[in-house]
Amino acid sequence: MLELGVCYYPEQWPEEMWADDARKMVELGLKWVRIAEFTWSLVEPSEGEFNWGWLDRAVKVLGDAGLQVVMCTPTAAPPKWLVDKHPEILPVDESGNVRKFGARRHYCFSSDIYREHAVRIARAFAQRYGQNPYVHAWQIDNEYGDHNTIYSYSAAAQSAFQQWLAGRYESIEALNKAWGTVFWGMAYKSFSQIELPNGLVEEPSPTHLLDFYRFSSDQVVRFNKAQVDVLRELSPGRPVTHNFMGHNTDFDHYKVGEDIDFASWDSYPMGALVYAGMSDDDKARLLRVGIPDQPAFNNDLYRQVGRGKAWIMEQQPGPVNWAKHNQAPQDGMVRLWTWLAFAHGVDVVCYFRWRQSKFAQEQFHAGLLLPNSEPDRAYLEVAQITKEMAALPEPGERQKAQVALVLDYTSRWAAETLPQGADYSSARVAMDWYSALSARGLDLDIVGPHSDLAGYQLVIVPDMVVDNPDFVEKLTACDAKVYLGARTGSKTADMHIPDNLPPGSFSQLVNVQVNRVESLPSYAGDRVRIGDIHGPVGNWREHIVTSENVIAHFMSDYRDNDPALVGNDKCWYGATHFTPDLLAEVVERLAGWAGVELGQQNATTLRTARRGALNFAFNFGGESVELDVSEDVEFFVGSKTVPSFDVAIWRA
Repeated sequence: MLELGVCYYPEQWPEEMWADDARKMVELGLKWVRIAEFTWSLVEPSEGEFNWGWLDRAVKVLGDAGLQVVMCTPTAAPPKWLVDKHPEILPVDESGNVRKFGARRHYCFSSDIYREHAVRIARAFAQRYGQNPYVHAWQIDNEYGDHNTIYSYSAAAQSAFQQWLAGRYESIEALNKAWGTVFWGMAYKSFSQIELPNGLVEEPSPTHLLDFYRFSSDQVVRFNKAQVDVLRELSPGRPVTHNFMGHNTDFDHYKVGEDIDFASWDSYPMGALVYAGMSDDDKARLLRVGIPDQPAFNNDLYRQVGRGKAWIMEQQPGPVNWAKHNQAPQDGMVRLWTWLAFAHGVDVVCYFRWRQSKFAQEQFHAGLLLPNSEPDRAYLEVAQITKEMAALPEPGERQKAQVALVLDYTSRWAAETLPQGADYSSARVAMDWYSALSARGLDLDIVGPHSDLAGYQLVIVPDMVVDNPDFVEKLTACDAKVYLGARTGSKTADMHIPDNLPPGSFSQLVNVQVNRVESLPSYAGDRVRIGDIHGPVGNWREHIVTSENVIAHFMSDYRDNDPALVGNDKCWYGATHFTPDLLAEVVERLAGWAGVELGQQNATTLRTARRGALNFAFNFGGESVELDVSEDVEFFVGSKTVPSFDVAIWRA
């Protein structure tokens, strides 16, 4: 059954408050408490001088109260004495400015000096708490990628990048060929000549940039694994995680996931809405509920990253402090997000934070308690959740979905190197597909090229830009029907156009050749016709040659009636990004073709999900919604009429 937890900062509150806080946490129904992710300077105030006493007492107070501690390695905030001794550990931004001490995440992943100190402090924590009976799990560092910190342009990064390239290409001739340096006379004579792809007059070779993204991702994996290895040695049997940030794709989360025991992520739907690429009208409609599919998408993604095991380590409890605007969630949304996470396979939800801070950068970030320790709205919603948990039967694990949606990190980076349009967004393409499928009551699995595809009826590949012959073999061998979106297979691993033109090796699945592409502005008049339905083209149109059956056509004063969607019995190919109304029609046709059983035709504000024996419904809208279920269904939470911002849970 679902378990709940909270993020707690004993170092920020008088010690005489700790025991009462711990007691109240247990009374509220919390089982987990995460601590210590920013405590390096408190534990080691100067090099080699350790002050464990306060943290020992905090762990004991929390554990004696009945809470299970998630202990963090504190490497997201190196102390001032370390920065003063080794200023070269600081990251450098794309403009060449050193990012100084005074906040957090002020380190470069490529600094060998910093990695050695990170391993050293992780070892000290593991030696101290690795066998502590109250420490039941570990979190490494905190939010890789926050504040744009994956890419560093330091001297250490340049040296490490040169070594990485030498390992990848082995000869400078092979690199010159891959990077196409003949194009603008950019040839190198040695790996030591290569610089980082910033500060150039014009854009770098796309292969140069993609390799820098690959390298930067590998540096994160290496940094993370170095600490994992220490914890495995000194704290065996206790699971290890990292708390990822939703929709940050600056590094390969799957590869980091290979080294941890479960994945966790930090869920902030209000901020995600503010920074979303959608119209102001849509944002106004969703102002206090967020994008309905954003948390669900990430729950499904991190369930895949964690190989079936996922937590939310930080769940937004109210307004935050870090977005351009910081609106409050609608009353009921914290409860809704919590049950939504559980329905999508998340086993533990921890709220950030226990008590709102009185000082420093996050004073405006809400907690379960107000700064004066009175309950805030989220506290009351958590109390309601704990009562509802007691009434639910154990549902079991999240079942395998009928449909898989492919997210490939390398292709995300490739699309960034050559977007071919100011408004091109792989993240938006994937979310459009996720939303269209979810609106038809479908549960989804997010998968990568490495994933096992057995058991799926339909695999959606929204825009896997980088050709992948091994993945094509998987798709060919599996029983699933396959949808390929525009731009799929349009670049080789070296960011070249395939010899046989796009979609490269994916043409083994569907006889398509892409001869021309267009990125279109919002005022373009091109449309797509599917049967009797037609609507505007999205921001991308491809001109294809094909012998396959044509399912949809373009309507335009330019090459009118060209194929927009084609396919055979195994694979369909879409030569455009379909707008939402058209995408709904495509989903309907795909489901019929693939034998996928659709659920209720959901209202725009309703989402449904299933976990084991339980069904869930979530109403993100301001009006009640009726569920299409029989009258004799057994409801454990709510009823077939789901009020606004509310939840219903019933037995399947």
